[in-house]
Amino acid sequence: MTRIAFIGLGIMGLPMAVNLVRAGHEVTGHNRSPARTARFAEQGGRAADSVRDAVAGAEIVITMLPDSPDVEAVAADVLTARRALWVDMSTISPVTARSVAAQARDAGLRTLDAPVSGGEQGAVDGTLSIMVGGEAADVEAARPVLEVVGRTIVHVGPAGAGQTVKAANQLIVAGTIGLVAEALTLLDAQGVDLTPAVEVLSGGLAGSAVLDRKSANMLRHEFAPGFRVDLHHKDLGIALGTARESGVPLPLGAVVAQLMAAARAQGHGDLDHSALLLVLENLAGGSRHGR
Repeated sequence: MTRIAFIGLGIMGLPMAVNLVRAGHEVTGHNRSPARTARFAEQGGRAADSVRDAVAGAEIVITMLPDSPDVEAVAADVLTARRALWVDMSTISPVTARSVAAQARDAGLRTLDAPVSGGEQGAVDGTLSIMVGGEAADVEAARPVLEVVGRTIVHVGPAGAGQTVKAANQLIVAGTIGLVAEALTLLDAQGVDLTPAVEVLSGGLAGSAVLDRKSANMLRHEFAPGFRVDLHHKDLGIALGTARESGVPLPLGAVVAQLMAAARAQGHGDLDHSALLLVLENLAGGSRHGR
């Protein structure tokens, strides 16, 4: 049993924290909205009224927060957990990850940046893919805890490397969603029966995890958030900013980032990122045959 503080009990964080409780760890959780903390307590976790209270006595602190400013905002309180291992599983800028790691090192904490991929269902099932930046010894120290919430845990380099890999992941996911949306819009315009079309596409080289997991929602036009447009818009901004810093052009990434920005501007920010389909349909004059 490990004493864990879990900060951020949102769509992804809550099921991750609950899985840690079910695995036998002592988990104290905190969220900005008390209702989420209360839900965690109902499922066996300990509730804390503040970040500082949550991290007191923790051996491992996990943060799962929306953006770089959110991680920076809790840093001072997390750093009161002396000698703890801070595993930030948020998706933030690599620059912020390296800065936080430096602050933590000065305060006597070890850190890992360990963003995840797999969406809400992956968090519920404990099958997330986790890309980890930091010291190898710290990755091994955290591995028994990470294995509760993830299936694929890979050390990808020093501090900030996990966030860089996550930026690459978000480019691929967004680009694939965009192409799936274009394909469905094309098929729809030609009057093709979409369900068997997706079935045969999934069985060939066009098959992908994105097509498997997102096409059903697209066909039904149901976009309950597993991963919100607002967050993917933020992540693509991180990818483009990192590319600019590195002098690397991302022409396709820039296009899909603009499409994601359009989805947000059209009021779809709280929908699942598969709602990118609505943008493509709008460009094509609307869905012709419905789903």
